[in-house]
Amino acid sequence: MLNRRILRVKAFQSLYAYEQCKASNFNLAKDQIREAFLPDLNSMEVQDKAQLKKDAETTIKLFENNLNNKSLISAQEVSAKIKSEAIKAINTFHKANEKDYDFLLKNMITAAERIPQLYLNAVQLLLEFGNHVKRESEKKRKIATDRITDNAGELNLSKNVILQQLSTNSDFETAVIRHDATLEDLELEIKEWFRDYIKPSEAYQAYIKISQPSREEDYNILESILKKIIFKNEAMLNFFLEKDMSWIENKSVVRSLATKLIKNVYEQEESSSDLLPEIAMNWEDDKEFFQNIFNLTIENEEVNRELIAKKTQNWDIERIAFTDKIIISMALTEMKFFPSIPVKVTINEYIDVSKTYSTPKSKQFVNGLLDVLSKEMLESGEIKKSGRGLLDNK
Repeated sequence: MLNRRILRVKAFQSLYAYEQCKASNFNLAKDQIREAFLPDLNSMEVQDKAQLKKDAETTIKLFENNLNNKSLISAQEVSAKIKSEAIKAINTFHKANEKDYDFLLKNMITAAERIPQLYLNAVQLLLEFGNHVKRESEKKRKIATDRITDNAGELNLSKNVILQQLSTNSDFETAVIRHDATLEDLELEIKEWFRDYIKPSEAYQAYIKISQPSREEDYNILESILKKIIFKNEAMLNFFLEKDMSWIENKSVVRSLATKLIKNVYEQEESSSDLLPEIAMNWEDDKEFFQNIFNLTIENEEVNRELIAKKTQNWDIERIAFTDKIIISMALTEMKFFPSIPVKVTINEYIDVSKTYSTPKSKQFVNGLLDVLSKEMLESGEIKKSGRGLLDNK
């Protein structure tokens, strides 16, 4: 359904959100400890505020040092209350993380599955604008008492050869139905958007002055409407935002797919079954990859962190860009647990992710570190490739 690059980006976004949630849950758990050691205002007994504060800090250290331990390990004897509050905080932290993990995993899948609907919606808007032009022309003719002679170019959009070819493509029609991407309830909005934004645009006005547009001119107006109006106009963007909680993250992907579909039609004058970008029949396989890269990166966080730390001894691991650590950890996970994906493919994919989502210097840092780590892990046998994966390692 979606290519692996898009899925890697969506998984990265979810892992980034998960790390932020963990940091927030960590601080909330510490706040819970501090609250437990606040003076009891209802107590008549004299309370040692300094000792309570000291006990709170002792408990926080115990909490921080035992986050992943099955039993508390302490370098000193501590009171029953300190132990109890540390255990409560650890449980609170892990339960909050589990809740966030479940939500993000579910939302990640839902957001990915919605992308085809959104980009098909964008293309459907083009078709509906063309249909609107045709309907308006027919209405004028019905109410006119005298014969109307249309401006030669006013019906250009309704006769646009790219839209006509697309509207008769069975694969496109099937995809629209399968992804529930019809716009049947938007006739009023289509009318208003066309009147307020499409018709007044300079590109559209130039287009309707052409008596017989070429195929290239038909393509150019559609690309212009997509890029300069549909994906920039606030009213239309709100339409997508209402449909998708992850619209801000998905927008660039949706725009790219919609533009690619129109370009595919333009380049293939004959009817073809290869028009639809990124839609395939192997969503279950892609979904498994998607979930596994998310889950396995989380499971191997500490191992990957140690690998990164060993190769960045001159760097404080905490000073490495937060996004870079996630990107490198995802890449290491993919190298180790996805034997059919060549190492170079993995490195190149995550370099591309770093270009968009990390710092200006991340490309070189990610590339250099992954190159060194991958060679060492191949030699040690930690990375074992098979099938297609071997193509990169001869």
